[in-house]
Amino acid sequence: MTDPILSVRDLAIAYRTGRKESVTAVSGVDLDLYEGQSLALVGESGCGKTTLGLGLLRLLPGLGEITSGSLTYRRKDGTRADLLKMKKEQLRRFRWGEAAMVFQGAMNAFNPVIKIGDHFADTLRDHAENGKRWTKAAVEARAGELLETVRLDPDRVLQSYPHELSGGMKQRALIALAIALDPQVLVLDEPTTALDLLTQRSIVQQLHELRKKFGFTMVFITHDLGLAAELADRVATMYAGRIIETGSARDIFYTPKHPYTAGLINAVMPVKGERPALESIPGYPPSLKAMPDGCAFNPRCAFATEECKRERVPLELLAERPLAMGHSVACVHHDQVRLQRKQKENANV
Repeated sequence: MTDPILSVRDLAIAYRTGRKESVTAVSGVDLDLYEGQSLALVGESGCGKTTLGLGLLRLLPGLGEITSGSLTYRRKDGTRADLLKMKKEQLRRFRWGEAAMVFQGAMNAFNPVIKIGDHFADTLRDHAENGKRWTKAAVEARAGELLETVRLDPDRVLQSYPHELSGGMKQRALIALAIALDPQVLVLDEPTTALDLLTQRSIVQQLHELRKKFGFTMVFITHDLGLAAELADRVATMYAGRIIETGSARDIFYTPKHPYTAGLINAVMPVKGERPALESIPGYPPSLKAMPDGCAFNPRCAFATEECKRERVPLELLAERPLAMGHSVACVHHDQVRLQRKQKENANV
């Protein structure tokens, strides 16, 4: 666990808004992802989760660019690669073969005029490692094996166009396609969006089974804290383009240290026990073009002081944990957050 499979240092990502103007969507991100881990990125819409996920695979749209920082990856053969220095052909081999992404919205992730079987054929042939040749029979065998793993009928699905499949079937086919070349890292962006509850449950169960069978490391982006609690070993909370708290799923959900993380958890109705009044976070996320001084969360924070308005606190490691599960937070008032939660728990006993 001393050698991360993916290491991010001081990463910043910006989008160009004009000829000489840009807005920073992600900044100061430090992150280590270890083999076999499952990391959830949580936060409100617009906080930079998807931008960070795309940046990890250098899949940013044309107006987006990584402006600073480092991004290194440990290949399957054990050597390390600087993703920011990879050329076009190297990136093509890296994507799908070493790391793959399940994009948000399976409805739009497939080419609507190409059959599912042709998607598999194009992916396997174009991204094959070391020039491996995939025959038609080999493609069908591999695609059939993966589709059966996600409980789909290969005979039907491979000959279908995307619009002929339900939302849940498309999502499962997309996951099967993403792992076609046995990537080490799988990034999933809102993998259960727009699916009914039963289908969501099926997707979650299959992700558990796929991780156990194929052993990939997983990063998934979600608004659903219940999904994060169930699938993640580790959770990172993002706000205004920065990671403000990281820790094991147990640390984050039972002892959150940042007021924003605590606010997200308090805004979710518990599935059992008494139903307390929900506590929404006041105000709105800041505009990335007009960030407040100091801590970006201070205008919405009940614990904010003058110090919070002057200085932006970096992530501070609070507790060491085995298997790279240390708990870090970017807040000078983390002790008060913990005390307030204990007082509420005692009041509800």
